[in-house]
Amino acid sequence: MQRMRVASLLPSATEMLFAIGVEPVGVSHECDYPPAARDLPSVNRSRVDPEASSAAIDDQVQAALEEGGVYEIDREQLLELDPDVVVSQGICDVCAVDDSDILRTVEELDLDAEVVTSNPHSLADVLADIERFGRLLDAPAQARAVRSELEARIESITAQTPEEGPRVAVLDWLDPVMVAGHWIPGMVDRVGGSYGLADPGDRSRPREWADVREYDPEVLIVSPCGFGLDQIRENAADLTDRDGWEALTAVSENRLYAVDGHHYINRPGPRLVESLAALAGVVHPGSVDPPADAVERFPRPAQPDSIPGRTRNR
Repeated sequence: MQRMRVASLLPSATEMLFAIGVEPVGVSHECDYPPAARDLPSVNRSRVDPEASSAAIDDQVQAALEEGGVYEIDREQLLELDPDVVVSQGICDVCAVDDSDILRTVEELDLDAEVVTSNPHSLADVLADIERFGRLLDAPAQARAVRSELEARIESITAQTPEEGPRVAVLDWLDPVMVAGHWIPGMVDRVGGSYGLADPGDRSRPREWADVREYDPEVLIVSPCGFGLDQIRENAADLTDRDGWEALTAVSENRLYAVDGHHYINRPGPRLVESLAALAGVVHPGSVDPPADAVERFPRPAQPDSIPGRTRNR
């Protein structure tokens, strides 16, 4: 049986497809994991400079939205690839090509392609998407196996964390400050943290800095959408220069962490389970070892500093 030709327009879906043994014929410009995805044709491009500062990116995004959108679809490339299925998203018109844009493009190009939308707002939604893609793309057994493995990992992580813990805030943008929503509140709850600035499933949205100060997190996690650890360091002053920064409990108790938002916290694919481990490892130090490449102290200290993890006696 010939496999369907799939184009994926968001990194999380690309990771899901590879996980169930389906290699897409085309991907988005941001699809960089697994490494094989980097060699595939890109079917879109961004109108925003991803290397700019937090504030500059926000300005560019607002301007792009007024002029037709943040992303431009490479219509010629998509037409050449002639996919049977295009995976889009409905979570955020800033994070990736919106499903309405790809639906319109598929119709205008007269492609015989089904547009499938990924729109997760919880960890459970991500697991359900994996199985949904498996059924659609003739890989149901592989998808069930991947889901089962991820569920076992989730159970292992949550079993090692207390049911209750500190007040936690996760910021997924710095200027303006935005509090992470969607899957993050539920994940913090799973690892025994208290997440008082958003409810499970809420959209991420800008918040007044005064709200964050009043909430006074005991653990503060900095994980801007699309930023790796290097870029978080470069934009650290967006937080550390704010009035009242030093008065936060998380600052006085040195419970400040940067978590890679590009590959982990803000990418709702299979590695969201490793993001759960990262959250567990900083909310309850010593409970779970976070991924070594995902977490560092914020702002990064002048001298090497360890991230809380289990002591190994081997």
